[in-house]
Parts: sequence; structure tokens; C-alpha cells
Amino acid sequence: MRVVVALGGNALLKRGEAMTAENQRANVKVATQALAPVAIEHQLVLSHGNGPQVGLLALEGAAYEAVETYPLDVLGAETEGMIGYMIEQELGNLLPIEVPFATLLTMIEVDPDDPAFNNPTKFVGPVYDKATAEALAAEKGWSIKADGNKWRRVVPSPLPKRIFEIRPIKWLLDQNVIVICAGGGGIPVMYEKGKDRVLTGIEAVIDKDRATEILARELEADLYIMATDVDGVYLDWGTPEARKIERATLDELAAYDFAAGSMGPKVEAACAFVRETGKLAAIGALADIEAIVRGVAGTIVEP
Repeated sequence: MRVVVALGGNALLKRGEAMTAENQRANVKVATQALAPVAIEHQLVLSHGNGPQVGLLALEGAAYEAVETYPLDVLGAETEGMIGYMIEQELGNLLPIEVPFATLLTMIEVDPDDPAFNNPTKFVGPVYDKATAEALAAEKGWSIKADGNKWRRVVPSPLPKRIFEIRPIKWLLDQNVIVICAGGGGIPVMYEKGKDRVLTGIEAVIDKDRATEILARELEADLYIMATDVDGVYLDWGTPEARKIERATLDELAAYDFAAGSMGPKVEAACAFVRETGKLAAIGALADIEAIVRGVAGTIVEP
């Protein structure tokens, strides 16, 4: 089978961990130990989160005041290379030496008229007290919103439209290469209005699971998996009545509401893939990835 896996941020950095290279490499090593058996039996394509890594680079850039902090699209490109390098190396240590890898910086087009640009919602970077956040917003032109009892910068999260590197990704798969791409939802780019084919990066964050759904669909994947830090999708999460959904059809999932800040985007991405392709999607724990591929773990979404 051709299996596309979107690795959650927990595959790279556990909640509350220091953002050191050593911690990230240790987590990638654990992730690749779960993925290696799948890579041996199936054709594997990987995407991944990059939120904490982008935030760290932004903080490091802000500490050097001689130049302005690099924009989010550039930071996203930097983290795609760094994370891909770690995954390639650690997965390569577990697989036969002749297995080839490639990490692709992946630009994804968004619509300049996407309504998300009028309502930034995606938190990025560190937390501030209200006064500091307001001062930074005035200085840098940021949008800010409350995050608990602190304040943070927010940026738009437009829907992905098109993956620019889809052809070279397909070429690599034809050569049985394990491909790592669309990290962090890809690098958001758009064509400037009023200009003939002028492509530019933008200050936005594309949802990783939605971007990877388009990737899986374009690659005609047999299975699309979103690997996270819980073992599946739950109803009444956080209550004594919480119960896991083992398998569900599109119609069955449509009867429930899932939080936009947690499982909502994953369920939407899973349903979009199943609806458009007639294939299966799954949401579950990274540690269970081999069992998810066999259809005996996670939450399986079917037509």
C-alpha cells in the first residue's frame, strides 16, 4: 500500500520539554522506531508538524536586533529542512542501507481572497502579558489575541489549494524513495494580485492535516493516517463518559461536533480524504502506527 502519515508535533517535542536539539532527536528516534516496520512493508510518505520549531527560530531571531526577524514562510522552510534531516537519519539507521530518502521543501498555494486573512486565528510564538503584546502589535503590525491569561500573536490559517512540488514527489515515489514533505502544512505562498505570475511567501500557517490530506489525495494513497498523542477520536472527551470511536462512516461522524482546537481539523481532513477518494483514513497514536495500518487500532474512517 501507499501510506501517507502526518506526524503530530509530539513526534518531535513532548509537551513541556525544553526545545533542545537533543530532545527533538530523541523523540524522532522513538517515532522512527514505530514507522520503520511500516516502511519495510509499504510505500511511505511523511509530513510533520513544526510549530515549536518555528517559534524557537522566531525567538532566536528576535534576540538578534541588527536585522528584522525572518518571516514565517522562511522560518517554515528552515524547519522543514532541519526536521527532515533528523527523520531521514534516524529512519535510515533502522532500514536497509539501500533504502533512499528525500526531504522536499514544499510550497503550497493559498487564495489571497481566503476569508482567513480577515480573521487571524492561529497562535504563533511565545506568550506575553497584555501590555507587552499590545506594544509589539503596534510596533510590528501583528494581530494578537488572548491565550488563557496571556496574549500571543495570531496569523491567518488559509485553506491549502495546490502543492507545487507534487510532480517531483511523484517522480521520487516511482523510484521507491521515502519522501518527507509538506512539513508544518507546507510553506504558504500566493500569486500577488495584479501581477503576472509573481509568487510570494506570506505570514500565515496552513493546517498540517488539511495540507497532508491534499497530498495524500494527489498521490492516490491507499491510507491516510494522522498520528497524534491520543489513541483515537473520543466522544465526550474529558468526561467520565468518554468513549473511543473505533470505526465510523462519514455519515456517522457528521452527527458529532469536534472541537476546532483539537480533533476538529483532523476529523475534517479524514472525512475529506475518504469522501474524495473512497479510501480509508485513520487517527491514532504514533506508537500504534503498525496496528493502525492493519486496521486494528486508532479511529478508522470509512466511506
